[in-house]
Amino acid sequence: MGGQVSAQQRSEHGKVNSVHSLDQWQKQFQSSKSSNKLMVIDFSADWCGPCKLIEPAVHDLAIEFSDVEFIKIDVDELPDVANNYDVQAMPTFVLVKSGKELERTVGVKKDQLHTMIEKHSL
Repeated sequence: MGGQVSAQQRSEHGKVNSVHSLDQWQKQFQSSKSSNKLMVIDFSADWCGPCKLIEPAVHDLAIEFSDVEFIKIDVDELPDVANNYDVQAMPTFVLVKSGKELERTVGVKKDQLHTMIEKHSL
């Protein structure tokens, strides 16, 4: 229980929270639904070169938009979550608020991702 709280606190201070279990994802998703905060889900994979390329930019965005929750999900670790969001390629970024998908982008498009987050974080 204490680990989950510290992960959420880190997220509030501009960190990307990696989710490694379906149970952890469901708790994170339910928390996000009730908080009305924007959540950016980064679907990636360890073997994905473009995912590694954009990772520093995602961390920069998490610092810039400290009021937004950034969640990283490895598609190989949690394929059910990736399938639920119909993820076809990595990286895929899905913006969710109150449990509903608002927008998504696929690929290394930092500027587009920044614009989307800015638009929906207000």
